[in-house]
Amino acid sequence: MRVRLIAILAVIAALRSGCGYNQIQSNDQGVGAAWSEVLNQYKRRADLIPNLVSVVQGYAAHEKEVLTRVTEARASVAGMKVTPELVNDEAAFARFQKAQSELSGALARLLVVAENYPNLKADANFRDLQAQLEGTENRITVARNRYIEAVKQYNISVVTIPNNLTAMVMGWKPKANFAVEDEKAISTPPTVKFDTPAK
Repeated sequence: MRVRLIAILAVIAALRSGCGYNQIQSNDQGVGAAWSEVLNQYKRRADLIPNLVSVVQGYAAHEKEVLTRVTEARASVAGMKVTPELVNDEAAFARFQKAQSELSGALARLLVVAENYPNLKADANFRDLQAQLEGTENRITVARNRYIEAVKQYNISVVTIPNNLTAMVMGWKPKANFAVEDEKAISTPPTVKFDTPAK
């Protein structure tokens, strides 16, 4: 009887460890942690923007359209309801990614405008904010890469056998991941033109 009980417990333990439940849970926690870091870095960027806009406004107040776009893009991002469940909703995740992309584009245009103002480029506050923003963009890239890797591990765990059976029973599905908006555009090599000096 005792041998039979031990055999049954061994079978249950083997089945439980082979079902992938713990692995999927572990991977899901990894996705959540990586997502929190992505949000943390995006928040850091959003917090820098009002100061940057304020400094640029002091030198380039007539660049209203660019300043307005940055402010509107930041407001759009800030107005989104961002919860941990966002990673489970592909449409909401796509909206989040689009809003962040628009903010990145608006910031890039703002920094291009700043190039036209030597006094602004020489301003210590502007240089400090620009350096912080560049550092934050790098942190965002690192955080997104970690998130992409965590989602990859999670998605593999819910689609491979035998874990996919557990995932199916529990209703777990692959999570959305960051994607490139226009893959064709970035795969085209840039055209570089050198102006020939006038003789």
